[in-house]
Amino acid sequence: MLNMTDDNWKFLLGRIKAGRCTPFLGAGASSKTFPLGSEIAKQWAKEYKYPMADSYDLARVAQFVAVTEDRMEPKDRIQQQFQAVSLPDFTSHDEPHCVLADLPFPIFITTNYDNLMISALQHRHKDPKLELCHWNSYVRENEQSIFDKDKDYTPTPANPLVFHFHGYYETSESMVLTEDDYLDFLINISKDENLLPPCIRKAMTGSSLLFLGYKIADWDFRVLFRSIVGYLEKSLIRTHISVQIAPELEGITIEQQENVQKYLEAYFAKLEVRVYWGSFSEFTEELRRRWVQYNHGN
Repeated sequence: MLNMTDDNWKFLLGRIKAGRCTPFLGAGASSKTFPLGSEIAKQWAKEYKYPMADSYDLARVAQFVAVTEDRMEPKDRIQQQFQAVSLPDFTSHDEPHCVLADLPFPIFITTNYDNLMISALQHRHKDPKLELCHWNSYVRENEQSIFDKDKDYTPTPANPLVFHFHGYYETSESMVLTEDDYLDFLINISKDENLLPPCIRKAMTGSSLLFLGYKIADWDFRVLFRSIVGYLEKSLIRTHISVQIAPELEGITIEQQENVQKYLEAYFAKLEVRVYWGSFSEFTEELRRRWVQYNHGN
């Protein structure tokens, strides 16, 4: 199975040091603290008597709950669950979010609803700003952009921006959760690129993108990749982009999984993407080790 070479790593580390790399964080990045979507979906499917077989699919189960109960019911439930979770030990240098927080990233983009990246940066004595994607009318009308509050703000490693692509749990209306949400999000983003701040659009065309903690079949990855593939195709860099996706796929054989990975490697290669197969923790552990070696030669 293909993986990142030493040259790929050297390139990635050089881009990070130059401040020209942008990480995207998916659900696998938070799985040791917050429940995975499949776990929440199965719990809700049982509780709300979801009638279909795909009870592991959070977007579809959430759609069912929104239709049969109340439109905001699934989002309010997510908010309540996230508010009850204890945060990890951010004093540990091995905590994966802290590994990222120690690196000179000016911008972090996440499709997660949680506050782990913001908290890790604060524990590293940085001053992060949180920005929501203004993908629906509620967010546009009720959540002021950080760039409107501070017109002089420019993301830097000391004052980084954490951009919540699919919403933030403290503003439940901002969350992209149901099937309808994902479709509306994709439509709105496709027809109005100004829903993304200029610095985010610039990062997606002018920096190397590092995808962390995604599963191939997840809605957040599928919609995310569809949302930004145009930016990848017109990227000014056209050089290697490092991608890490957790390889576990439910309900398929090892041979089928390997075939899926080969297909994705061929597909990503056309967009100058290199794939690291492994968990978020495994990747950040290797990233931390290589970063020390890269900077200190040890």
